[in-house]
Parts: sequence; C-alpha cells; structure tokens
Amino acid sequence: MSGPSGVGKSTICREVVKQLPDVYLSVSVTTRPPGPSETNGLDYLFISKKQFQQRVENGQLLEHAEVFGHWYGTPKDKVEESLQAGKTVILEIDVQGAKQAKKIYPDATMIFILPPSAKTLAERMDQRGRENPQVAEERLNGASSEIAAAWQYYNHMVINEDLQQAVKEVVEIIRGTAKGGESQDSSTANVGER
Repeated sequence: MSGPSGVGKSTICREVVKQLPDVYLSVSVTTRPPGPSETNGLDYLFISKKQFQQRVENGQLLEHAEVFGHWYGTPKDKVEESLQAGKTVILEIDVQGAKQAKKIYPDATMIFILPPSAKTLAERMDQRGRENPQVAEERLNGASSEIAAAWQYYNHMVINEDLQQAVKEVVEIIRGTAKGGESQDSSTANVGER
C-alpha cells in the first residue's frame, strides 16, 4: 500500500489488520528520527545509517529506497516467514520500494491511497505535526509525482475521504485477491507506500 505523506496509510493499514485474520503488516526500517507519537518496533524500526547499510550489504532487505533524505526498507525475513505461513502481507511502502517489491512478487496487488484533494492532504500533514515546514513542503511537492506514477503501476486507487469507507474498500480488495476474486492480480502479498 502506498500514498503520499499524510494521506492516512498507516491508519488504514492498522484498521485493515484489525478486520482481517492472518494478515501481517510489515514494519519498515528507517534512518529518520522517530516522530513524537511514534513507537520503535511498532511504527518503524529506527536504526542508524550504518546499521541500514549493513542490512543492505547483507541482503536483509526486500526493498529499500531513499525518501526525502532518509532511507527506508522492508526486512526480508519477516515477509518470507509470513508468506510461508500462508498470511497476507501488507507492505506500507513508497512508490520506489513498491516497484522493487513488484519485481520480486509479480502477482502482488498494488493499492494506492489518494487524498480527496491537495488542500486536505496539506491540512492532514499539518495536523500530524511530524515535519518541519521545509520537509512538509517537499513532501507536498512530491505528492503529485507519486500520484502520477501510481496511475501507471497500481492495480487499485482508493480515495481516503472517509476513513471507514477507505478501510472497507481496502479490505474488499484484499479479500477479493486472497479468494481469487475480481482483482487483476491474485496474490497473498499486498504492496503499498510509506
């Protein structure tokens, strides 16, 4: 699952996990400092640049990318263990990482979360208070290019205007995919953005 910063990806992912059995939500590693309301190991695994580079060199990451000056990656071992256990895996990652993951799991279902408007996205980013104004502006400017790329690579676009409706749509997409339903791709790995 992917989408621009502040669109509500994390909230949607957490709600989806509550509603579906046998789902593993991957926790990404990152070199960025934690936000005031973030918990290490729950929201992200916060590590140093040196530790991140060691994981890359050791082949421990399924995908990795630099986003707004910080590195993010998906630990390979937990994803593989969960897939082998028959679970649906949700990766909350950026577009760069999603493209890498899609090469490894070509049948992955790609879900992109859209804001109802640019104004709403800016308000949501401001409310979460995680970025300084310069970083927030960079992220807002990057949102339009992410959205443009998403139309090319993602199977499903979900507008997060109403949280419960967006969660319902994502749950239906995952259920349809897992049961071999109407989704374009049939897979147990559902991929998205940071």
